[in-house]
Amino acid sequence: MAMEIEKEMEVEGSIIKSIQKSENSVKVLDYDYKKCNGCGICVDLCPTKALSLGPVIEIATGLDAPPVLIDLDACVFCGMCAAFCPVDAYRMTSNDRDYREMEEYPHLVSRAEPNEKCLPCALCEPVCPTEAITVVFFPTRDVFGPLREEEKGEGKGKIEVDPEKCNLCGRCAKFCEAFLLTEREPTPTDLVPFEQLLVDEDLCDHCGLCVGICPEEAIKVEGNPLELEEEFEFSGEIEVDQDKCIGCGRCLLVCPYQAMEITKPFEGEIKLVEKQLPLCDPMGCHACFNVCPADCWYVGEDGKIKVEKDQCIFCGACAKACHCLAIEVDRSKVTHTPVTETPWAEEWKEAISSIVTKSRRRPDLSGIVLPPEIEKVPIPEIVAPERDPELLSKINQALGELEAVINKPKVRFVWERDEIDEASEKIGERIEKAKAKAAAKAEGGDGK
Repeated sequence: MAMEIEKEMEVEGSIIKSIQKSENSVKVLDYDYKKCNGCGICVDLCPTKALSLGPVIEIATGLDAPPVLIDLDACVFCGMCAAFCPVDAYRMTSNDRDYREMEEYPHLVSRAEPNEKCLPCALCEPVCPTEAITVVFFPTRDVFGPLREEEKGEGKGKIEVDPEKCNLCGRCAKFCEAFLLTEREPTPTDLVPFEQLLVDEDLCDHCGLCVGICPEEAIKVEGNPLELEEEFEFSGEIEVDQDKCIGCGRCLLVCPYQAMEITKPFEGEIKLVEKQLPLCDPMGCHACFNVCPADCWYVGEDGKIKVEKDQCIFCGACAKACHCLAIEVDRSKVTHTPVTETPWAEEWKEAISSIVTKSRRRPDLSGIVLPPEIEKVPIPEIVAPERDPELLSKINQALGELEAVINKPKVRFVWERDEIDEASEKIGERIEKAKAKAAAKAEGGDGK
């Protein structure tokens, strides 16, 4: 007996939920179209062509619509789209288990991990385009008591910050509120998120604790050093949400100490097509800017679009969104967990290969020979025979008498009880007599 499978689709805000239910499992594919940037990788690798791209050019310039369309009837809930989405727009579960947590299913790898060189400092957190990094510092200056108020003109100290040495790491500002970092918007060509470091001279009590926490020895303090019973270490914790991390490497590029280890999801090359660039209006269109998860696009001094290749993850969304075909993205490698030896391993290998080739290998149908057409002989139209109304009336009368015998309760009781010994012989005789009588009437006799 074939196993019954039910499919249904639900919409909750920006999430399109496809559900497949069977006797032993419930599979759910969550697609958050607001996270999706229309890169089309899922479309290329889908084994059943259940996914197709929507109007991605219009979506990149403001249309509110799903970049990817899902054919629920064609979807086999294999989970390949969820496993290799670079922006985490899909989530696939089977009986509430995430496919990306199952060893038997490979998935894309993109990571940023702090190494032993990490201080930490305040540079990486604000430049992360997906807000995957969180840094907490301890202790802060208030642990050692409030800032002292000095008498004006007596014993007032002095603090200096050498701008040539300061790399705006922000450790002093995270430690003491007498320091202030003025923020700026990072750009692909200048990722440092701070403009300058300021010191509130009226608030600073010249305790000198900041001198020891500056990694560049850029701070000098004269005045009233705070004496501590024991030395303290200013440190912190840095956490990276790997589910949010896309492996763009901006945190590594802004870090003055090379304190991050980056694993990019793809390796490849991104190119601008010079002959198409005159058609590009980056200030009016901005499509490539809008879909880039790594924020690596900018407008150069010549007024043309530029891209920082070191920050690109080669997802290809910009190429799909460009209406003038001025961008080309080629992938040469996919970083993923191992493909285990399972019955479906070859399908996964083929899917991963399609991310590089941008096409799913299909059976070659070019050599198929169609059988010759067979000439069909038309079937003659069936003509109903002529009926004699008088003869038909006699037949119906005879059958009516037979039906009266069959419908008797005693006859039916005997049949239903399978008591077909003597009773069946008697009934058979009566039936034969009824048949003979009916035949005689049909031939025009009196039927006696």
